[in-house]
Amino acid sequence: MKATKAGIGRSLDQPDGEVRLYLFHGPDEGQSRALGERLLKGLGSTRFIVGAPALKSDPALLADEAGAMNLFGEPRAIWVEPAGDEIAEAVEALLEAPASESPVIVIAGALRKSSALLKLAEGHRSALAHASYVPEGQQAERMVAEVGRAHGLRIAPGVAARVADACGNDQAIVGQELAKLALYVGASPEAPKDLDHDAVDAVGADLPEGDFLHLADLALAGEIAEVGETLGRLSPAGSEAIPVIRSLQRRLLMLAPMRARVEAGERSSDVMTSLGKSLFWKDKPLLEKLLATWDASGLETVAERAGKLERQLMRPNSPPPAEALGEELAAIARRAARRR
Repeated sequence: MKATKAGIGRSLDQPDGEVRLYLFHGPDEGQSRALGERLLKGLGSTRFIVGAPALKSDPALLADEAGAMNLFGEPRAIWVEPAGDEIAEAVEALLEAPASESPVIVIAGALRKSSALLKLAEGHRSALAHASYVPEGQQAERMVAEVGRAHGLRIAPGVAARVADACGNDQAIVGQELAKLALYVGASPEAPKDLDHDAVDAVGADLPEGDFLHLADLALAGEIAEVGETLGRLSPAGSEAIPVIRSLQRRLLMLAPMRARVEAGERSSDVMTSLGKSLFWKDKPLLEKLLATWDASGLETVAERAGKLERQLMRPNSPPPAEALGEELAAIARRAARRR
């Protein structure tokens, strides 16, 4: 089934026990992930992660895991991220299984209308699909205000617009920044506080125009000088490294299927047109440039390196985040510049 925008909240807070599969897809993966987290709370379940590659090689695994009883007795939900059509066969087996104990939450990027995974989720009564789009204007302000309420923050429209701009309208980043701001002003759901511009200035949550979120795009576009300039404005501790890497991974997940269609013979302009409103209008010139710059092999290499860097930085004895991120982005930018 296809969830409506008006009804998605109730579906997450009061989950239907008959629904086996929840598919959150679309270009705003931060919002999709937040919806998945909200669903976990509604279910009262713990997260059990299963990788998409494992489901591709063993399509029966998803139904087996969803049908298995948790040894510790507490409810759990199967979480698959990132995912795409490679798990369609596994999802079909899940929906056709005679019974299921644990619901499955799938986080996907932008999917084509012809996507096998999307068709399965929208066409089956035991599945629920919802598309997440990057909010703009007042929608972005409302998103910030809603996320702020969960942290005990009362946010006026002007402040909400500033936070949204600083975070590139990415709900995941908004949540991280508002958590810091709530701590700074001493807010909590039990003791709400107003968030004003002075607090945002003091915490330093925003780089101009949310530049750090665009570092990945600058690197992929081969803008060597701008990459170096923006890296110089990041914190010495490199606290932005993981969000930047994840923004790179999100962009790669968007580009990979588009580039595959181009290499299969479609014109890039037709690919862009077919995606319609799933693309943020401001991103279209950039995406056209990146499609012309990178081939599928190059995108795959960057994705592998980005994943490796993220794993390195999350280990106890990781390299200095700012230096490691800078080296990787500079290498990507140099490679892109040679391809132009």
